[in-house]
Amino acid sequence: MAIDRRRESGGGGRPLPEENGSVPGAVGGGAAAPPGPPPANAAGVEIQAVPVPPPAAACSPLLLDYDGSVLPFLGGLGGRYQRTLVLLTWVPALVIGFSKFSDSFLLDQPDFWCREADGQGNWSGTLAPIHANHSGNGSSFPPPPGLPTPATGNASECGCREWHYRIRAGLVQNVVSKWDLVCDSAWKVHIAKFSLLVGLIFGHLITGCIADWVGRRPVLLFSVIFILIFGLTVALSVNVTMFSTLRFFEGFCLAGIVLSLYALRIELCPPGHRFMITMVASFIEMAGQFLMPGLAALCRDWQVLQAVIICPFLLMLFYWVIFPESLRWLMATQQFEASKELILQFTHKNRMNTESDIKGVVPELEKEITRRPKKVCIVKVVGTRNLWKNIVVLCVNSLTGYGIHHCFAKSMMGHEAKMAITHNFYADYYTMAGIALASCLAMCPVVGFLGRRGGLLLFMILTALASLLQLGLLNLIGKYSQLPDSGMSDSVKDKFSVAFSIVGMFSSHAVGSLSVFFCAEITPTVIRGGGLGLVLASAGFGRLTAPIMELHNQKGYFLHHVIFACCTLICIICILLLPESKNQNLPENIPDGEHYTRQPLLPHKKGEQPLLLTNSELKDYSGLHDSAAVSDGIPENTTANGMKSM
Repeated sequence: MAIDRRRESGGGGRPLPEENGSVPGAVGGGAAAPPGPPPANAAGVEIQAVPVPPPAAACSPLLLDYDGSVLPFLGGLGGRYQRTLVLLTWVPALVIGFSKFSDSFLLDQPDFWCREADGQGNWSGTLAPIHANHSGNGSSFPPPPGLPTPATGNASECGCREWHYRIRAGLVQNVVSKWDLVCDSAWKVHIAKFSLLVGLIFGHLITGCIADWVGRRPVLLFSVIFILIFGLTVALSVNVTMFSTLRFFEGFCLAGIVLSLYALRIELCPPGHRFMITMVASFIEMAGQFLMPGLAALCRDWQVLQAVIICPFLLMLFYWVIFPESLRWLMATQQFEASKELILQFTHKNRMNTESDIKGVVPELEKEITRRPKKVCIVKVVGTRNLWKNIVVLCVNSLTGYGIHHCFAKSMMGHEAKMAITHNFYADYYTMAGIALASCLAMCPVVGFLGRRGGLLLFMILTALASLLQLGLLNLIGKYSQLPDSGMSDSVKDKFSVAFSIVGMFSSHAVGSLSVFFCAEITPTVIRGGGLGLVLASAGFGRLTAPIMELHNQKGYFLHHVIFACCTLICIICILLLPESKNQNLPENIPDGEHYTRQPLLPHKKGEQPLLLTNSELKDYSGLHDSAAVSDGIPENTTANGMKSM
């Protein structure tokens, strides 16, 4: 009956197996059916075997081994063209630093007083008792000379027609003073802060997937074009609604620039230089953070400041001509025709002789040049066994690191009125920037000595200890300080709180930064954009907790800190499941990413059987007792992950 139904539908489709289970025109061995008349069924109906094309041959392993074959042929990082491209990925980091920290100046909450004047604009002798606003960090400034001191009141006393502002961030006018976003309109400031962060989150998620499908270069160039359009339009906003909407799109485009530059930087470098190249970009971005107050003081007006921040992106339009597509991504997605042209461009720029192609990369490209490209979406990671686990662990780490960072910052700033060094905006700003700089400086030797996983584990343990001590020990000190003759005072508690907050901010910043870099290394090239987008979006969700807590007037702050402190304990356990990617080749496709499996935190001694067996050892139990002897013959350049090291 099944054969009759097939005959009625046209006879197409895959041939049915015969009674013995074989298929006419067997595909498994590739052998054709023996000549002769076609077989017939019991009813005498002839069955025509549909020819099945042989499966496509696998791609040459030489072309998929980018770090071992292609990159040495191009001269590694020693080529002049490669060094120029790395430098071009560093230059925009300064402007990116300006854009990321612009909210601290454009949306800073100033101190304000109600301004009452007569018909000629002269000051009246009295000032209505209006609420004297305190800045977000707890400090307040006296009114300008010649103005009476306002009496403190509650939020219901904000009925005033005209306000006088004193902006602490070096500007004469910012967004808050432009549209009087105080009292009942203060919530609009937090919405404006949301807009940039939410734009960054959606931008990382969407542009990451697009970068895996169309390439890193188109995402970079189109993001530059649109950030110029939206960023300059922000300076022409007529109300806070327009400002917040345009800031969302500005953050979306900024995310595309950040992600594409990060991926290009990683994919240009050999294994031994990836971390150093990435940290240099981080230091340049921090230079933008340190220079931002001086830039604001020079611009004086928020519209001028916004335009000055965005205009340097005009120089990146020249990247359309001088910056190529990622060769590693082209090779991983089997776009060999474009890869060949780019390799010839590299050899021409570096003035290299093609005779140095000892392994025969170019001849292999000639053989595979007609192969169809294979592009992969990040959704494919769901069907993996190890890769999805690694990405999820790093997403949770980045979310926890940046989320708990705000808890420590708020705890430290809550005691700053009693500290002698943080009485103004600039001291607070440079304290935060200095802690971030110290964190990045400490990451360099720690990661170089302990590796990626060991460094991430160390910084996460420090974060957990700082949070738990701050939540538990300080409450205990507070109870004992209330007892007579205890010898403890509130000042002791404040000093401990500040110390734990500094340590927590120091380590949590390192956790967030290292999680992003770790994900870029263990995610395969074909889905690196999507993997980076996920972990960067998780970091954005962590940063988003700061304006959310401010919008709710810090209600639930203690519970917020407790939740993230529990997450740090979970992350410590999960970090042990991650592989180690130090000095190892980047995975190019999803099977390569699956080869990154967990190893012991400390390497086992020579001749000692490791706790986790590889797949080949699990298949053959007969050689279990001889595996120690066989392991002595493994080449030294083969790592525990099964990836060759440089």
